[in-house]
Amino acid sequence: MRGTPPEFPSLVGLGKQYKQAEIAKVIGEGRGRMPSFAYLRKNVIEAMARFLATGEDIEFATPLTEQLPKPLKYTHDGYNKFLDAEGYPAVAPPWGTLNAIDLNTGAYVWKKPFGEFPELLAKGMPNTGSENYGGPLVTAGGLLFIAATNHDRKIHAFDKATGELLWENVLPAAGSATPATYEVNGRQYVVIAAGGGKSGAPTAGTYVAFALPKQ
Repeated sequence: MRGTPPEFPSLVGLGKQYKQAEIAKVIGEGRGRMPSFAYLRKNVIEAMARFLATGEDIEFATPLTEQLPKPLKYTHDGYNKFLDAEGYPAVAPPWGTLNAIDLNTGAYVWKKPFGEFPELLAKGMPNTGSENYGGPLVTAGGLLFIAATNHDRKIHAFDKATGELLWENVLPAAGSATPATYEVNGRQYVVIAAGGGKSGAPTAGTYVAFALPKQ
């Protein structure tokens, strides 16, 4: 029940955080990456919720196997990651890349590590790349804006043609979204939703807008 945080949180002391009915609702309906387990039937779900909330284990009048549909065709045990003892990907870096592809030929125009772990950077390990969630925005002027990196919480601007990093800024939380651009009184802006919350990263609920330099 201790889980493997941050991907799979601990269930120890769950009853202090949620009521039994709330736990049953999550089991039956699913939440986030957790799928629904409604096929377990109501009495089984209620028994699981009671055990998780109070530690009380109850016996069924009929065996548990008779509560399940027959046959159970498949199940799901979550999104498991191959990690080392310190919680980092157990493969050689880079652990995330940003790639530009020529859609006419299918060839890579450029490819570079994307994302960093601040604690590894402090130890002299830059450009490891990291898991990232969020797409890019490409402007008519050839700038590529993207946030997406979970751990360093940065938004970046690259040269679309070369991949050169032109600018970056730290957000309140990871921008796991695609930026948008708009214009007000002739000034161009780029906005990103900084929600965070993935891979154990801090959460927030902030929209951050940046003004491009005046021409």
